[in-house]
Amino acid sequence: MSSSSPNYRGPKPLSDVLGELFATRGFGRLRGIKELEDAWNAAVGEPGCRMTRVGEVRRGVLNVTVAHSTLLEELAAFQKPALLAALRQNAPGTVIHDIRFRVGAVDVPGPPRSE
Repeated sequence: MSSSSPNYRGPKPLSDVLGELFATRGFGRLRGIKELEDAWNAAVGEPGCRMTRVGEVRRGVLNVTVAHSTLLEELAAFQKPALLAALRQNAPGTVIHDIRFRVGAVDVPGPPRSE
């Protein structure tokens, strides 16, 4: 097409092309998940980060799986406001209004196996 054609828009800025590529390939979502996981692990600390697993965010509610009911009660009753504040500060790319905890299987890393 020539520059006199009515459909010619000219070259696209590289930032627009990369933004479209990242959106179609899901890279932005993956980066957001990693940011959220890192923020969660920092907020909950040790050993909580090894006994929890961050799930998806739906309508501003973060779903977190915890290893046992005692930890669920601790997080939900006593630590939830501080966790929400930390997540909002350290994962600004994800809108979180609430955290929903549930007991379930969490892959707890064990000691390294020698073979």
